[in-house]
Amino acid sequence: MNKSLIKALGTAFVGLGLLSAAPMAAAWEPSKPVEFVVPAGTGGGADQMARFIQGVVQKNNLMKQPIIVVNRSGGAGAEGFVDVLHTKNNPHKIIISLSNLFTTPLATGVPFEYDEFTPIAMLALDQFILWVNADSPYKTAKDYVEAIKSSPDGTFKMAGTGSKQEDQIITVKMEKILGKKITYIPFKGGGDVAVQLVGKHVNSTVNNPIEAESHWRAGKLRALCVMDDEPLPYKEKVTTTQSWADVPTCKSAGLDIDYLMLRGILAPPGLKPDEVAFYVDLFKKVRATPEWADFMNKGAYKQQFMTGKEYSDWMKAASAEHFKLMKEAGFITK
Repeated sequence: MNKSLIKALGTAFVGLGLLSAAPMAAAWEPSKPVEFVVPAGTGGGADQMARFIQGVVQKNNLMKQPIIVVNRSGGAGAEGFVDVLHTKNNPHKIIISLSNLFTTPLATGVPFEYDEFTPIAMLALDQFILWVNADSPYKTAKDYVEAIKSSPDGTFKMAGTGSKQEDQIITVKMEKILGKKITYIPFKGGGDVAVQLVGKHVNSTVNNPIEAESHWRAGKLRALCVMDDEPLPYKEKVTTTQSWADVPTCKSAGLDIDYLMLRGILAPPGLKPDEVAFYVDLFKKVRATPEWADFMNKGAYKQQFMTGKEYSDWMKAASAEHFKLMKEAGFITK
């Protein structure tokens, strides 16, 4: 082998050695605490899920920086959404979205749209259950329906989270089905709503399961029906006699209402692909924990996970559906 060839090979091997010794570029990760915005009050479904995620991430060391949950509920959640939109290109802020992502701009006139945000992931869909106080005479949804039909307009009081949002949309749908007026009383968060029913200040609520689960377990509330087209799959007993699977559908009692709410994650506009990838991976890790499985069972969630275009397409369809619902209810600000 001639000297020039030996020299060339030696140079090549040295170059390969330098390449192998060079450190690979590290994937992006947060360099400071991440603010996790909740566009709703404390104690409700979104707040509970955000704080649960915060705890799971910390307990399992899923990221180096802490998550800080911040409630920004003003203007039916507009405060939180606008805050996130105004921090463009900021990967250290995320928001948990619920259906007020679609209803709030229509109801308040605050100018923002779902597709202005960077989509991260749908984590689950949340159910709505018709609840009454355990001491009420209504043992079934049919009892409740018949009582409303036989009472003067406005006799029955329904507590809900906010005005012109999901709970009131459902209440309006009930009014149209029953042909009776129901007095809707708004409160700041789902936790407050459940407490009002426990205290017998209202006749009913349409709380998410997680918002009323502890009161149901304690025997203070009664679950009459779930607003889905099929019963819930969770068969572990919550009360001494009932599991989530034992709650009948509202449709079976003459309340043909099918409504599910988004529990998903969004980020400010302008995030880079590697920043999005970090959060998608983070939430996949959260969903893989045994704590997540327990939380899904406790809150009777419909488990569904979406990212990317699939998630964006789902939100597009949900936005159109909520425009229709809000228009039918007369809730769109002129």
